[in-house]
Amino acid sequence: MAADTFTFDNHPALQRPKVTPREPMHPGYTPTFGEVKPASELDLETLDVVDPEMWRQGKFWDRLERLRKEDPVHYTPDSFVGPYWSVTLYEDIMAVDTDHKRFSSSWEHGGITLGGSVPDFEMPMFIAMDEPRHSEQRKTVQPAVAPNMLKEYEPLIRERTRKVLDSLPVNEPFDWVDRVSIELTGMMLATLFDYPQERRRELTRWSDIVTNMHNPDICPGGEEQWKKELMDCLMVFMGIFQEKQNKPESMDLISLLAHGEKTRNMTPMELLGNVVLLIVGGNDTSRNTMSASVYALNKYPDQYAKLKEDPGLIPNMVSETIRWQTPLSFMRRTALEDVTIRGKTIKKGEQIAMWYVSGNRDETFWDQDPNDFIIDRKNARQHLSFGFGIHRCVGNRLAELQLRILWEELMARYEHIEVLAEPSYTSGAFVRGYTWMPVVLHPK
Repeated sequence: MAADTFTFDNHPALQRPKVTPREPMHPGYTPTFGEVKPASELDLETLDVVDPEMWRQGKFWDRLERLRKEDPVHYTPDSFVGPYWSVTLYEDIMAVDTDHKRFSSSWEHGGITLGGSVPDFEMPMFIAMDEPRHSEQRKTVQPAVAPNMLKEYEPLIRERTRKVLDSLPVNEPFDWVDRVSIELTGMMLATLFDYPQERRRELTRWSDIVTNMHNPDICPGGEEQWKKELMDCLMVFMGIFQEKQNKPESMDLISLLAHGEKTRNMTPMELLGNVVLLIVGGNDTSRNTMSASVYALNKYPDQYAKLKEDPGLIPNMVSETIRWQTPLSFMRRTALEDVTIRGKTIKKGEQIAMWYVSGNRDETFWDQDPNDFIIDRKNARQHLSFGFGIHRCVGNRLAELQLRILWEELMARYEHIEVLAEPSYTSGAFVRGYTWMPVVLHPK
């Protein structure tokens, strides 16, 4: 992945985006911009794994590994997200994720992200609800990604993938994230929402905004700008929602919500919550695994060679990419009663982070080295990235379909996709993704 094999030193696609220094989020938080200390030098008692800059720099792996080995149910007493527990082993994550009677996802208890919601700006959404409301609303939107709809989407996804790939330059650098990952996921999002294709980047923008209130490169105006842009989103979708209520029901997400028995009378903030949930859910998994697949195959050239020899491995490679990448690093739960795990008592009302990204690298579960990208890994589909239990990702099969089609079309066209430099990553511990990755396509 060395750009010096090319003569494009001043090519715009090779200019890494600049990063704006963060302001402290609370008195106890000091943003990290220098060299990050190794986990072995940190005090285990106060170890905090949610520093946004640590995630942008990719310096979190040794912290999660240390927690798995030394303190798999760990309490962090002071963080800018408040005190929280970390569950880092595969088995324990599964236990918490499937125990919705003792661990709540409800926005009324803080929701699915550490730190909770903005006061007076709560956005109820079905993933942040407990039973029975969760399943009632989830069932409303499921038809949009049901197997029969995936069959309908497949030729459309393939046609669009071919058009995007045909528009790319060959033997010349470009940003894969912007030209491929964002484009393809934006097109699919617009279809799912029956949103104008020419305005699809608005959906991408709202996806970026909702999880980046404190990121000065995305939301420099902080909470005020964050609220304004989300209210703009609400105004747009309230209009669409009302239009859909006056038309016969169709299979797009807003129509299903507008006609659903349990969703047609949602409050405006509940509509906003479900819209941003579906936008983020439809954007981040597909968008970041599209980038991760190219990066991983460059990082593990033996696996790229294996794929070239046997393209039939693409479906399993898709699952392995989703495991290896883990697009959402964690989900939060709140204890509804005192619960003891591995001798540690999580008290009623305390927040717990289920670190999917750690469970997907748990050495006690995975037979082969979990840090390696192995496209024919036998149990790759057992990854935690989509969650388990009642909150398992509703669009997981669509995400897999998009990635499979992309690689079928890539393998038909290109001998090699070369990554020219280490990619830039999103900051923040929730969404784990890519913001820039220069590549060169080598045609067959």
